[in-house]
Amino acid sequence: MSGEAARLLLAGLAAYGAAGLAVALVFLFRAIERATPAARGAHAFRPLLLPGLILLWPLVLWRWPDA
Repeated sequence: MSGEAARLLLAGLAAYGAAGLAVALVFLFRAIERATPAARGAHAFRPLLLPGLILLWPLVLWRWPDA
């Protein structure tokens, strides 16, 4: 793999991660209580969801409640 291809791959992964972080934070602070009513008031478990939400953000957007 050339250096330019490696840089493009890393830039793509960084963009995917940044988009995932943005979606995850909005979901955790705004929409999780609508998606799962049992999450109301349970703030301690939300950071545990962050890695999965970052990796699976396209699925989260596709299944977003009330979208």
